[in-house]
Amino acid sequence: MRILIVAVGQRVPDWAQTAWDDYAKRFPFELKVELKAVKTEPRASKTLDSLYAAERSRIEAAIPKGCRIVALDERGTTLTTMALASKLQSWQLEGDDVALVIGGPDGLDPAFKSAAHERIRLSDLTLPHAMVRVLLVEQLYRAWSINSNHPYHRE
Repeated sequence: MRILIVAVGQRVPDWAQTAWDDYAKRFPFELKVELKAVKTEPRASKTLDSLYAAERSRIEAAIPKGCRIVALDERGTTLTTMALASKLQSWQLEGDDVALVIGGPDGLDPAFKSAAHERIRLSDLTLPHAMVRVLLVEQLYRAWSINSNHPYHRE
């Protein structure tokens, strides 16, 4: 199974890239996690609808056919770490690849969120996009460790 993180925004600080790389390499061969960064639409004198449309087009182009699409959304389902572990296990049993999508500065196109298979939230806090990438990959690794009885997660 492959988990694809599709994130609007191509530049992140070095600390975020280092943290991403550290967690991404920890996953076992059978659970590949990769990142596809897509370009943020320039904000200069454009309507929100046109920004959403441009970014949505790039996001959809980055997601392979047949992927389960999970949009990260501040109004999505709140998950505990254990619930994420259960969800990860379910995705693995279904066998489909999963695309977790992180929106740009204005979030995701509302129609894209509505069309996604699921919407989840990572936090009640507003987080910088670079931190969301790191938090997401860490929580996915933690979920995998719970399901695999790996000592990374301790209760």
